[in-house]
Amino acid sequence: MSDKNKSSCLENLTPFDRHFFTGKEKFTLMGKGSLGGKAQGLAYMKDRLERQIKSLFLPDIEVVIPTMTVITTDLYDLFMKGNNLYEVAFADARDDVIAQAFQKAELPPQLVGDLRALISQVHTPLAVRSSSMLEDAMFEPFASVYATKMIPNNQLDTDTRFRKLVEAIKYVYASTFFKDAKNYMQATKHTAAHEKMAVIIQEVVGTRHGQRFYPHVSGVARSFNFYPLGHAKPSDGVVDLALGLGKIIVDDGIGWSYSPAYPQANPPYISIRDLLEQSQTEFWAIHMGHPSEYNPIKETEYMSKFNLEDAERDGTLRFIASTYRPHDDKIVFGISEKGPRLVDFAPILKFELIPLNKALQSLLKLCEDTLERMVEVEFALTLDEKRGSPARFGFLQVRPMVVSEAQVDVSLTELTGEKILVASESAMGNGLLDNIQDVVYAKPEKFGPNQTQTIAAQLEDINCTLAASHTPYLLIGFGRWGSSDPQGGIPVNFGQICGAKAIVESTLPEMNFMLSQGSHFFHNITSFRVFYFSVPHWEKYKIDWNWLGKQKVVRETEFIRHVVLPSPLIMKVDGTTSRGVIYHD
Repeated sequence: MSDKNKSSCLENLTPFDRHFFTGKEKFTLMGKGSLGGKAQGLAYMKDRLERQIKSLFLPDIEVVIPTMTVITTDLYDLFMKGNNLYEVAFADARDDVIAQAFQKAELPPQLVGDLRALISQVHTPLAVRSSSMLEDAMFEPFASVYATKMIPNNQLDTDTRFRKLVEAIKYVYASTFFKDAKNYMQATKHTAAHEKMAVIIQEVVGTRHGQRFYPHVSGVARSFNFYPLGHAKPSDGVVDLALGLGKIIVDDGIGWSYSPAYPQANPPYISIRDLLEQSQTEFWAIHMGHPSEYNPIKETEYMSKFNLEDAERDGTLRFIASTYRPHDDKIVFGISEKGPRLVDFAPILKFELIPLNKALQSLLKLCEDTLERMVEVEFALTLDEKRGSPARFGFLQVRPMVVSEAQVDVSLTELTGEKILVASESAMGNGLLDNIQDVVYAKPEKFGPNQTQTIAAQLEDINCTLAASHTPYLLIGFGRWGSSDPQGGIPVNFGQICGAKAIVESTLPEMNFMLSQGSHFFHNITSFRVFYFSVPHWEKYKIDWNWLGKQKVVRETEFIRHVVLPSPLIMKVDGTTSRGVIYHD
């Protein structure tokens, strides 16, 4: 999209008129500064969605950008300067200390009146989301670095709702300077002084079911698939769907993954039991009752996880689940029979209850044409409680994807032979890397699921040292990197390993998960052009632990070893075949 067209899109936005749901415009501004990357992406798409997509799939699906207003960056500047917050922000202080200082500060007077007017008329949940200058920029791994806070906004009195909204805005502002954000900055050419924060206030797509508020479907769609399976091609893209709030996908890495070219195909699995174990068993929702504890500096203060039995009681599994029938070891569509539920979205994907897949294909194409590059889209969907259709599709975010076009071929014969440290037929990336002599790895003889949190902390310390000296390294570990479940892998965020330029994931029988392409961790890996090698325990390709164990150790902890090699490794990844190999001297 040309700069001229981008400017035109932004000029069409109007100031907030103190009417949120009842105003003429559903996308407004508070302030006169920048919208930040996340809000700009939505602004670029606003007019095109209304002209080309919104009515295309009616009456089955209505595509909208949920009602929102943006607090622009000039008001952030006033907040920071007016409260003398830069000293504590740039200090080496704990996140809670920074957050508490921001909570004690006062918002600019010119913002308070608009916020008070908004909250006095809105009684449904709101998402208070970061939209920094660097978010969603090309080659900048800033997905999920800053905070989003969901507030129930269902208190009876305006004063309480206003106070909760203000707390959420200050929390988002404070997250600009949290430890994770500073770690990310260390791996880029930027510093925290370069960053400015805009804030999005947006309606939450969903419906209320007693004490829970959540959408029937959340999803992430990508126009490029780094791990195509079966007949799917990388250019066919990939979609991850889940029940409940999208946090289950973007943070927890759990969802139903499929290719838009083959929506009826199931993900690969060894057995039905394996499929059930890897599928969704819990979901996130906004808790509409009393929160467990008052904690304005906790992102999930008003969010809780629930199980599928709760969803079934709410009636939200009807159009998105199937059932496992134990007596004949089969999956049957729907939930009319008793048995374990499988959130596979079969009524939608296999029987086209609504044309969701076609809508996603059209949306991805429109976003690609608008941004002039491959894209990733986040969305949420509510269904008619009785019939499934019509559905309301909330377009929540679009960000560019980074896909290398380097021409690198890796044949099958190259995956075997001498001097191979790692080989994989499930490698992500594309290109050649020949400047890495440092390897950091989890000791296989010491590794266990109960040690993963300790391992994450030890890795962060080593990463800080290597990142500060701009030393790239290869990282090797077990289970899913970036897992939110310590029993499923090493629960790091990308900021804790941001100096790694190549990562190896070795699965174990007790840690056997598919990598979620919809997760923010995954997006940051691709944005930073990090090579990623998956080495399943059941395949013939193995890591050469014996060779690694003979290399020069420069630092060692109980669970981590850092070695320096006499000469650089040679890494090749073929993005067209997903084959990758790492050679040692």
